[in-house]
Amino acid sequence: MVATGELLDALLAGGRRADRMTHVRHLPARAGVRAPWPTWADPDVVRAYRATGVSEPWQHQATAADAAWSGRHTVLATSTGSGKSLAFWLPALTAARGAVASGTLDPGRIESVARRATTLYLCPTKALAAGQLAALDTLLGAAALRDVRVATCDGDTALDERRWVQEHADLVLTNPDFLHFALLPQHRRWARLLGSLRYVVVDECHAFRGVFGAHVGLVLRRLRRVARSYGASPVFLLASATTADPAASAARLVGVDPDDVVAVTDDASPAGRKTFVLWQPPPLPGADAPWTDLLPDEDPWATPVAPPAGAARPDGGGPPAPDDAWAVADDAWHAPASGTLPPVGPGPDAPGAAGSGPLGTGERVVADAHDGPRRTATAEIADLLTDLVVAGARTLAFTRSRRAAESVASATRDHLRDVDPDLARAVSAYRGGYLPEERRALERAIRTGELRALATTNALELGIDISGLDAVLVAGWPGTRVSLWQQAGRAGRAGADGLVALVAREDPLDTFLVHHPESIFEAPVEATVFDPANPYVLAPHLCAAAAELPLRAEELDAFGPSTSELLAELVERGALRRRPSGWYWTHAEPATRLTDLRGTGGDPVRVVESATGRLLGTVDAASADATVHDGAVYVHQGATFVVDELHLDDGVALVTRRDVDYGTWARWVTSTEIVSVDEEVPWGPLTWGFGAVDVTTQVLGYQRKRIPDLQVLGSSELDLPARTLRTTAAWWTAPAAVVEAAGVSVEDLPGALHAAEHASIGLLPLLATCDRWDLGGLSTALHADTGEATVFVHDAYPGGAGFAEHGFRTATTWLRATRDAVAACPCPTGCPACVQSPKCGNANNPLDKAAAVRLLDAVLAHAPETPPAA
Repeated sequence: MVATGELLDALLAGGRRADRMTHVRHLPARAGVRAPWPTWADPDVVRAYRATGVSEPWQHQATAADAAWSGRHTVLATSTGSGKSLAFWLPALTAARGAVASGTLDPGRIESVARRATTLYLCPTKALAAGQLAALDTLLGAAALRDVRVATCDGDTALDERRWVQEHADLVLTNPDFLHFALLPQHRRWARLLGSLRYVVVDECHAFRGVFGAHVGLVLRRLRRVARSYGASPVFLLASATTADPAASAARLVGVDPDDVVAVTDDASPAGRKTFVLWQPPPLPGADAPWTDLLPDEDPWATPVAPPAGAARPDGGGPPAPDDAWAVADDAWHAPASGTLPPVGPGPDAPGAAGSGPLGTGERVVADAHDGPRRTATAEIADLLTDLVVAGARTLAFTRSRRAAESVASATRDHLRDVDPDLARAVSAYRGGYLPEERRALERAIRTGELRALATTNALELGIDISGLDAVLVAGWPGTRVSLWQQAGRAGRAGADGLVALVAREDPLDTFLVHHPESIFEAPVEATVFDPANPYVLAPHLCAAAAELPLRAEELDAFGPSTSELLAELVERGALRRRPSGWYWTHAEPATRLTDLRGTGGDPVRVVESATGRLLGTVDAASADATVHDGAVYVHQGATFVVDELHLDDGVALVTRRDVDYGTWARWVTSTEIVSVDEEVPWGPLTWGFGAVDVTTQVLGYQRKRIPDLQVLGSSELDLPARTLRTTAAWWTAPAAVVEAAGVSVEDLPGALHAAEHASIGLLPLLATCDRWDLGGLSTALHADTGEATVFVHDAYPGGAGFAEHGFRTATTWLRATRDAVAACPCPTGCPACVQSPKCGNANNPLDKAAAVRLLDAVLAHAPETPPAA
C-alpha cells in the first residue's frame, strides 16, 4: 500500500495541479469491533474462516448472522468491503452442514435421515455469482469441507450441469432472471431444492429499484409462494449498500411487513482514513472568457418570485432516465418514496444560501463565475491515473461509458510507455460486453497485483471482491450518492487508508457538485424506490404465478390490495380463467414471456472477428445501432476493430482488426408522436393530455473524429431502421397567450420548457413511487401534434408503467410542487437541486430557471382547484 499523502502529492503533481482541486475532505479512520463466533456456528465452518484469516467476525456480521439463524428476515446495510457475505454464508453453511450431520448420526435408522438444508443466492449480475462461487470454493477448500455442494446456475448453464444442480446442490447461486424464466416455471424439477429451502440470499439489493425492482419483488413473492407449496418457509437475507430506510426497502422487495425485518446498519468493520478530493479539469487554452459576461447587466423582469414556506429542501439523488429531444429525461435528484410532498427549501435570502434568487426574477443575483470549455474528464483521468500508477498505487478509474473506459485505459498505456513499458502492460479496461472468462481474468489480475489499474464502467461498482486498492478515480457524477460511495468504497478496503477523486465532466451538474461539497458530504443517501403493486408490472406476474400454480383467493394478499380487481380485468381480457378453485393460465405459450425483467429490448448483438470467427464480446441490443453500425470503430482492450457489417436480424456485427487514428460518433434524431389522446382536461387556454405516444429514435449517420484532438475527419450516412417505443405519456401545452403572459421571449422559451421538464420529472417520483430510470420526456417550443409549446413526460417502458398516468391524475399537485421546488432553490441560475440533470442529452443546455418559474406560474394560474378525476 502507498501512503495517501504520497498519492495526493502525485495527484497534485507537486503543486502544479493544485488549482484544479476544488475541495479536499479527510474522512476519519474507524476502528473495527470484533464479536465472538456464535455458539450455533458449525465448528468446521468456523475453522475454514479462521484458515482464511478471519479470526472473529465483525460485530455487524455476528448480529446479522444471529438474526438470520433465529429465523428473522434480515437486511445488512453497511459499507463496501465490510464483509457482508460472511453474515449470510455462516448460517447457510451451518444449516447445510447440520443437515448432513443429523443425517449421518445413525445410517441404519431411517428416522435419523434429514433433508439437506438448501440456500438460494440471488444477485443482479452473473459476475457477482461467479465471484461468490470462487470465494466459497476457497473457503470450503481451506478446511477441506467437501460435503457441501455449491454451484452456479443461470441461462448459460448446460442442461446436464443443470440437472446435477437440481439433484444435488446445497447452495445455488443464480439471478432473478433465471428464477423468472426457468426455475419457477419448471419448479417440479427443483422440488428437492425448494422443499428444503432454508435461506434466500439477495445480494446488492439496492440495485433492484424502479421497474426492475418491482419485477424482482414480484419474482420473490412467486418464489415464496412456490416454496410454501413444497412445505418450505425460507428466511430472506439481504445485503445492501448504505441506503435510506433499508428495512422498509427490504420488506417491500420481499413482500413482508417492515416489522418482520431486522436491519443491521452499524458498520463495525475497520476503515482507514480516506482522503476525498473534488476536482475540476482546467480550461482549454484560448477559452478563458467567463460565460458570465453574457449575462445581462439589468434584470428585465423585476418581479420577485416568492418561495413557499417550508423546511428542508427535497433531498436525495437519482439515476438518469432515458433520452429526450431537448434533453435526456433525467433530473437532478431523486426524491424519497412517498405519496405526499415534503416541504421545499429555504428562500433565496435564507442564511447560507448559495445565491439570492434566480436570474430574471428581479431579486439580487449572485452568480458564480463560469469559465469556458474545459478539458474532458476522460483526458484528465488518464493523466491522473498515469501518475498514480507511476507512484505505485493500485487504482480503479470509474467512467460513465464503455467508450470512456477503453479511452482512459488506452491513453494511460500510451503515457506510461514513455516511462516504463512494463507499467503500460499493467493497465487495462474492464466493462460489460467482455466475455466472462476475460472479466474473471481481469478481476484476478487486479486482485493479485498483476494489474495496477483498471479503467472500468460501473460493472465493478457492485460486490465483486477486489481489496487492497489504494485509490479510486471517478470520472463524472455517477448519478446517485449510493453509487458514489459504493465506488469510493473500493479505495482503502480492509482498513487501509485510501484516496478518492471525483473529477467533474463538462456538465453544470458536475461543476456545481465540485464547488458545493455539502451536496455530497452532508446530504443523506437515497432510498431505494420501486412499487410492486404497479398494475402494469403486476399483471404479467399474476399470469406467471397462475401458470406455476393456480392462484387461490387466500394467496392474493401477498401481491397487494389491488390484486382482485386486476385479476378480474385479466379474466375479462382472456388472459386467465376463473374457476371455483382459483385462477388458471390456460394458454400454450409460457406466461413468463409476457414480461422482460430488465427491459433490455432484445438479445445482445455478438461482435465477431470476420477473419477468425472469434467472439470478441457483446453489445446491448438497444445501443447496437449507435455503437456497431457499418463503419463503426469498436475498441476491445486497446485494439481497434472496424465494423464491416451489422446484421440486425442475426444479431451479429462482423469486424476486422485495423489500426486507425480516429473514433466514430453516431448521429441520431428522437421524436415523440401522439398516437392517441385517451383523456384530455382543459386548463383555460391550455390543455393537459394523457395517452399513447411513440418515442422514435433513429441513427442517421456518424462522424469520424481524429483522436485525441477530436477534429472531424468526415461523416457518413447510414440506413438503419427507426426504433420506436410505444408507451404512455402525460403532456401540457402552453399557447402563445400563456407564454406572453409569463414574459417569456421566443428566444428564452426552449430553455424555460427544458428546465420545467427536468424539474417536473424530478418531482414525479414523489407522487408515482417510481425511479428516474423509469421516466423519459421531451420539451419543444412547437410540437407538430399539438401546434403549441409542449412538455411531455413519458414512461420509459413498452406499453407504459402507470407513472405518467399518475402524474396526469395529480397534475395540479405535481406541477405546483415542481414550481415551488424550482423557485425555492437558493441557487441563482439553476443547479442539480432544481433544473439541472445528472444525464442530459444536451449537456443541460438550454436551461432558463427564471423563465421556467414564470412560465409555470402562468400555467398554474389556470389550474383547477382539484386534479382531474380518476
